[in-house]
Amino acid sequence: VTEHPVIDLLPEQEGVINVDMGATMRLGDYFAELTPGSLANKLYGSDAIIERHRHRYEVNPKYIDEMEKAGMRFTGRNKNRMEIAEIPGHTFFFASQFHPEFKSRPNRPSPPFLGFVRAMFKKNN
Repeated sequence: VTEHPVIDLLPEQEGVINVDMGATMRLGDYFAELTPGSLANKLYGSDAIIERHRHRYEVNPKYIDEMEKAGMRFTGRNKNRMEIAEIPGHTFFFASQFHPEFKSRPNRPSPPFLGFVRAMFKKNN
């Protein structure tokens, strides 16, 4: 237990006894709206995406305003859930709640992976 649970259990996980949590995750494809002009929007070339999830934790909504005041931007959202976080001005800061590797293929890398490689190439050349 921590005094500041910035990352916390999903609300539907609270009270679940830590015995057999196999069926209690947020699993499968979920929709996210992307902020126009954001890194996510540029990487995906779209205003909305569907990505695969497998988790039982999320950004605690109680801390979102404080994190945004400190400079973090939540640029992908599914209703009141934060799906993507970015730090503007950083060479490449892209944090996702979903698993982009689930859809990535050798001949068709996921947009965040391709974007990271391109950003590092640009930085070093």
